[in-house]
Amino acid sequence: MVISPAATSKTIIEVTVVGKDRKGVVADITSFIFQNGGNIEKINQNVVRGLFGMQLEASFARAKRKELDVGLKELASRLQMEIKVHYQEPNRLRNVAILVSKESHCIRRILEGHKRGEIRANLAVIIGSEPSLRTIADEAHIPFYSVSHTDQAAGERNILDLIERYNIDLIVLARYMRILTPNFVWRYPSRIINIHPSLLPAFPGAYAYVQAYERGAKIVGCTAHFVTEDLDQGPIICQESFKVSDSDTLDTIKKKGQELEAETLFEAVKLYLEDRLEVYWGKVLVRNGSRSTTTTSS
Repeated sequence: MVISPAATSKTIIEVTVVGKDRKGVVADITSFIFQNGGNIEKINQNVVRGLFGMQLEASFARAKRKELDVGLKELASRLQMEIKVHYQEPNRLRNVAILVSKESHCIRRILEGHKRGEIRANLAVIIGSEPSLRTIADEAHIPFYSVSHTDQAAGERNILDLIERYNIDLIVLARYMRILTPNFVWRYPSRIINIHPSLLPAFPGAYAYVQAYERGAKIVGCTAHFVTEDLDQGPIICQESFKVSDSDTLDTIKKKGQELEAETLFEAVKLYLEDRLEVYWGKVLVRNGSRSTTTTSS
């Protein structure tokens, strides 16, 4: 399956369906799309512990949004499933949500690149797992929301509400130190980008630099990847690295790594916003003029 936000003169809609697994859901959704003049471009579904998730992308020469919204709402009620639709209108700036925790190096690079015109997007909202970076958002005149995760399910529901309110096209995890559940991730296939401080698949988890230092790694790096329900296993967009010298300490490795994280995440976001990424069977194809390169998930 190829997932790409490629530019098109048609209106593309992305439908996500989540709920208790039951028969007939796929048939009912696809029939609704066909009956309303849509052409299904991509479809993916999964079931984990009785929870059904489906993502469907369809194109319309002329999308009647009101009829689609009303029809899908009625279908959701009848199927007792949660159904949401996201419109990718042609020639509209993408709306980006940035999720953060305490560390500021990645979000500062994105804001700097946006101010310089290196990326074209609407940085619509910044969501923090705590209020530490509110000042950065205020300085950039971007709405900031602090969402507590004392209750994981409630926290994710709050974030999902914000994502829907701001009609978000891309979610960027700029050193966001919380794990997103499948219930969240399924709604945004190949639309959540994360930066991990190691050359995945080596050293997954939160303490990658500590692991690299303790194991005496000679090359340390970072990985920008799409987020899937499998932690740190999503399709790899780009990776960068640096050599570790004998004089390096854990602190100097972290400093070098953070600088590289900011640049690598920014490059991944830039590639996405330029419509240069495709995902095919766990591999990311990066289009570069007449040449293409491929990276894989672990």
